[in-house]
Amino acid sequence: MDTVLITGGTGLVGRALTKLLTDVGYKVIILSRRNGGGADNELVSYAHWDIARQTIDEAAIQQADYIVHLAGANVGDKRWTAARKKEILNSRTQSAELLFKALSKHPNKVKKVISASGIGYYGENKGGPAFTENDPPEKDFLGTTCVAWENSILKMRDLQKKVVILRTGIALSLAGGALKEFYKPLQFGFATILGNGEQFVSWIHLHDLARIYLSAIVNHNLEGIYNVASPHPVQNKELVMTMAQEAKGKSFIPVHVPSFALKMALGEMSIEVLKSCRVSTAKIQETGFVFSYPDIRAAMENIFQEKDK
Repeated sequence: MDTVLITGGTGLVGRALTKLLTDVGYKVIILSRRNGGGADNELVSYAHWDIARQTIDEAAIQQADYIVHLAGANVGDKRWTAARKKEILNSRTQSAELLFKALSKHPNKVKKVISASGIGYYGENKGGPAFTENDPPEKDFLGTTCVAWENSILKMRDLQKKVVILRTGIALSLAGGALKEFYKPLQFGFATILGNGEQFVSWIHLHDLARIYLSAIVNHNLEGIYNVASPHPVQNKELVMTMAQEAKGKSFIPVHVPSFALKMALGEMSIEVLKSCRVSTAKIQETGFVFSYPDIRAAMENIFQEKDK
């Protein structure tokens, strides 16, 4: 029975992945800043690390067969002040540096390091072709952050570790992330479309995202950098209207939030919510991965069926 060490294991993706891994028999160790932690599942345990002090539980590193690196401050939680930008960057790169030092220093059996990244790596492609993994990064804040993040993980190759980096679109789940925010005004009957709503959103059902991480563990040939999103990106207005229809039927009012209002409310972060970004998923599909929810209607239908259970 292999053991997977997860950083950021208490976040949205980490929780979904932990459940999937333990359902199929893996042991999971979650690295946490808190000492210890209660686990309902006997296959789940907690180990301590402190990124600021650059300390980590040596035993956890030695037990791990795979490392999944999800740690990082939430990009959408707060306005991008200079301090917040530094926190977003450092929480990703310094945590990766700590893992690198631990793997360098301690004998271990880690076969592969699998890390999150984001499609914020890319710029905007309103009418052009979808971005592939070979396209250059954008030179804005998220683009440069993703480059530094990925480089901090690619160093693991120097230790003869296989590396997988998953440039991820918006993960859809009512348990957290962007969809939870879109759903809040809908509870009062308003479907809020951002700007003109014509910007494309590269999204993925949380279940499919967790399955891709599992595939990266199970498929030993899966290595390198992959775009991870549904093969069918949609415009913001289609995403919001489909969510509203599945949640409310016809009992809602579509409302456009003007671009200037978003810029006032979000500052620099508004660039990301108004940006049109479509990514190609051909490379991950060529590994044999089949999406359970490739279409937005099926994804939203499943999400709201699960909510009503």
